[in-house]
Amino acid sequence: MQFDPVTLEIMCRKFGAVADEMTSNLKRASRSVYVKEAGDFGTALIDRLGHVFAYPDSTSVSAIERPCGPSIRQVPGLEPGDVIMTNDPYRSGGLATHLPDLHLIQPYFHKGEIVAYGWCFIHFMDIGGRVPSSISPSSTEVFQEGLLVPPMKIAVGGEMNEDLVGFLRANCRTPFQNIADIKAMLAALATGGRRIGDLIAQHGVETILDAQTAVQDYAAAKTRAVLRRIPDGSYEFWDFMDNDLVTDIPLRFRVSMTVKDGEVTIDVSNTDPQVKAAYNIPTQGGRHPWLVIRLTRFILTHDKTMPLNYGIYRHISAVNPPGTVVNAEFPDAVGVRHAAAQRLNDALNGVILKAAPESMSALTSGAIVPVVLAESDAQGNNRNITVIEPLVGGMGAYLGHDGVDTRDNSAANLSNHPLETIEEDIGVIIRRYDIRPDSGGAGRWRGGSGQILSMEILKDGGKVLARGMERMRFPSWGYGGAKPAQRMRAVLNMGRADEKELGKIDELPVKAGDMVTFLSPGGSGYGDPYQRDAEAVRRDVETGFVSRPAAAADYGVVVGKNGAVDDAATARRRGARVKDNIRADFDFGPDREAWEAVFDDRAMGDLNRRLYALPKSVRQEKRRAVFEHAVPELAGGGPVSLVRALADPDAVKARLADAMAMTFGAGAAAPDRP
Repeated sequence: MQFDPVTLEIMCRKFGAVADEMTSNLKRASRSVYVKEAGDFGTALIDRLGHVFAYPDSTSVSAIERPCGPSIRQVPGLEPGDVIMTNDPYRSGGLATHLPDLHLIQPYFHKGEIVAYGWCFIHFMDIGGRVPSSISPSSTEVFQEGLLVPPMKIAVGGEMNEDLVGFLRANCRTPFQNIADIKAMLAALATGGRRIGDLIAQHGVETILDAQTAVQDYAAAKTRAVLRRIPDGSYEFWDFMDNDLVTDIPLRFRVSMTVKDGEVTIDVSNTDPQVKAAYNIPTQGGRHPWLVIRLTRFILTHDKTMPLNYGIYRHISAVNPPGTVVNAEFPDAVGVRHAAAQRLNDALNGVILKAAPESMSALTSGAIVPVVLAESDAQGNNRNITVIEPLVGGMGAYLGHDGVDTRDNSAANLSNHPLETIEEDIGVIIRRYDIRPDSGGAGRWRGGSGQILSMEILKDGGKVLARGMERMRFPSWGYGGAKPAQRMRAVLNMGRADEKELGKIDELPVKAGDMVTFLSPGGSGYGDPYQRDAEAVRRDVETGFVSRPAAAADYGVVVGKNGAVDDAATARRRGARVKDNIRADFDFGPDREAWEAVFDDRAMGDLNRRLYALPKSVRQEKRRAVFEHAVPELAGGGPVSLVRALADPDAVKARLADAMAMTFGAGAAAPDRP
């Protein structure tokens, strides 16, 4: 059936309204603060092939493509009132990406035939496992991360499967919130079913079925028009996680992108191998939503009328072979997959920026850190678990505009938790929740500022967990002459005699009176900071985003004690700068530049090809042996300054050659990547 443009737009709006109503109902009915306040949940309408044909504008989570087909196919013989449930990243075909995300799918029937499905998910506060809140970066396999639920029926003929509900209740630390949230999801799915019935009554079933395909075709055509903004060609870029937690060795994410007439192929095959930590991403080897989030943002930024559905991805493909940290294999741990996905998409950000610098922003803060406090009861069990804040940093600047402060929504637009709600739910007082001055990368257009979160613990016996802490070694890089942003920090008892720099937190035992402070990273700047308007710098000083010393050092702008710009001093300072030190493209910061003086793209490609030829069970052992022989300081057990450790790059290169020969054999040729 052919739709004229007006009718097509009407159907897009009607489908979207159904998804939005499902979202609204779910949020209102939920009992967990992470849903009601932060918004870590989603809803959508799914066609009979398992593809999204309507995704709500009002949702906080930006992964629009939802691979529901594999889960649907695993539960045949669906009847009216049946609802599928799963949280299994592997058996769901990548629909679930870590265990706390519980997904429900309900078929919608008309005269005995399925005409569509409703889908929703909620991030549970806890789904069992070895740590409170279930997520720990140090988990080594998925079995440690909680209860695995393969696709199965949570409801049959409209009635809850009480045996399964009882099993869920017995295997989590927050049973009341979890079961209440499942009921909220079921209510949202029921809303979607009623509204699809209303649309069928209004337009007829054939029109509704045809429109599901037509709205995806419409999105595909509009997306291709946006992707044609990227010049044809091949581009490549890579970025690093600070380490894999098991070791202090950086983890590289390499992306190449080929563009031809609006058709885009993303290749991640030269990314580093899977790790023995919870950073692996379960993409199932395809073009997964976590793989293309930054490209999705690019598309939606340049066409704000885009209907949100699977058609957005029709002209995007991926080369995503097994073995990398981007393509987890059972039973790899995946709980902190968002940290790896952030870095992968930061690399994709760099690729797009190289290809279309006037159409893409500089880098975001690159960190999403849900800060969790778990309190013990009288028996020492962690029964009260609360996400204090889904802490993020700033957005990157772009041509003509500063980055957004303290609200990095590049992967998910989660809302702040009201401090009063947090302090009522759990034993903590938030002593400071503020912008972090000088954290945004200095540029002609300034990167967005990070946040400061300081919380005082009121009870003994608790634990602070903070998954996804990153950008502690490698800051968000600046572009076009801009400087990198500030790194992330975490500090215990800041300003006291027992102050301690914490580094990455897995589980931090805390007692009453302890103060834990998080300083999130900023977004990076765009353009030469000495070309920033002096009045804009003065306003930043006045409002607290930039300090006076940083205004002078980073921007060459002298702001007097009276709050006004000293024009003469500013002209002298800006005129005296040595311009040979300005980077025209990317400023990665000293640690990354020291690292890549030895471990460049050729060396890393050679090492990874050899590692991928080995069995998975020995890859990490061999990789660690190579790096720790080349850089012995990495074996010390603590964070290492790469600038100091690689101060003599020629000596490190010689040890690297020895390590490669000892590990793989002298003169052995690197095999082709399978």
